Amino acid sequence: MILNHGLHLAYCTNVHRGENWAETFGTLIEHTLRVKERAQPNGRYAIGLRLSDQASRELSDPKTLLAFQRWLDEHDCYVFTVNGFPFGQFHGTRVKENVYLPDWTDPQRLNYTTRLFDLLAQLVPPGVEGSVSTLPGSFKDFIKTPDQERAIRDSIWKCIEHVAKLSARTGRSFHLGLEPEPFGYFENSPETVKFFHQLRDEHPNDPRLNTHLGVNYDTCHFAIEFEEAHAALAHFQQHHIRISKIHLSNALKLRPTPPALKRLAAFADDIYLHQVIVHHENGTITKFRDLAPALNSSLATSPAVLDEWRVHFHVPLQMKPTAELDTTADHVDGILNCLSVQPSLCSHLEMETYTWAVLPEPLRSRDVTDQIVAEYDWTLSRLAAHGLR
Repeated sequence: MILNHGLHLAYCTNVHRGENWAETFGTLIEHTLRVKERAQPNGRYAIGLRLSDQASRELSDPKTLLAFQRWLDEHDCYVFTVNGFPFGQFHGTRVKENVYLPDWTDPQRLNYTTRLFDLLAQLVPPGVEGSVSTLPGSFKDFIKTPDQERAIRDSIWKCIEHVAKLSARTGRSFHLGLEPEPFGYFENSPETVKFFHQLRDEHPNDPRLNTHLGVNYDTCHFAIEFEEAHAALAHFQQHHIRISKIHLSNALKLRPTPPALKRLAAFADDIYLHQVIVHHENGTITKFRDLAPALNSSLATSPAVLDEWRVHFHVPLQMKPTAELDTTADHVDGILNCLSVQPSLCSHLEMETYTWAVLPEPLRSRDVTDQIVAEYDWTLSRLAAHGLR
């Protein structure tokens, strides 16, 4: 939907299973239209599309693409952004660190991402910018050599060149958003700024970098890193790094009391990676690659209750805090406050709670459509409170 100041809001369809185009399109018919009917029955409805590599290849067939364009027009829908982080299967099997594969050292990642932009150029309405979000280069543990680091930068630069040519040819504005995440090749604002400066050193005074490359700012990820929204955004602006898209998402936070850790254990699953960052009372940080190692560590068996744990588990935006578990919804409010002061900061907003199928049962008691509508209700109320709706 279109908000004040020309902002666009959607939910990301990666919450639904869809590894090929038939499955992806089926979820749009089954779920997205039901959400539209309840969240925005009138007016053009925005879709944040997730396409796997296979689905993107199948949608690239001219007849299939034309049929989808006609479906969008028929139902008064439009696509303005694509989630290009998960390349392959994203539901129902072990994903974990494999979500980073192929990474930006592999030509498959470049080919997939440029294909997403080519599709987006056929879908985005006139006068609307188009964005694709992607992983932060790779997973930290995968990168062992300077040659791999150089390969990441080279591939991302080739993508920038492709996006620049596409923008010039179509007369529309497209940009790629790199999504920092805990344990990503770059995971916080200092590491991301360093990466951008490396690209600038290799391509000095080339305006295409600032125009067509930016950050996909996920509020869950930056909150886990214990960064404040206003400080992280100021850091990016100081270094002239655009915000390509904002993911409105919520992480878990808690004091590690025995009851809280018992509740937290219900969030461990075998599908997704749930990185944990612990902020100790003395100001130091401990990081865990996944939730299970954190729960099995001495920090859990002999917890310091003045520590604060933050966990990469995308819980519903409207989740109410309990005595044991809190959320990072304050970071979402922080980013919306910054956006209310400077609406031109970023025009693409996307709710991204993809973990519905693995939520503990008490949080998964409603239909996924009801869940998404509840997220719209919460988000729209917060947007209104900040004068953005």
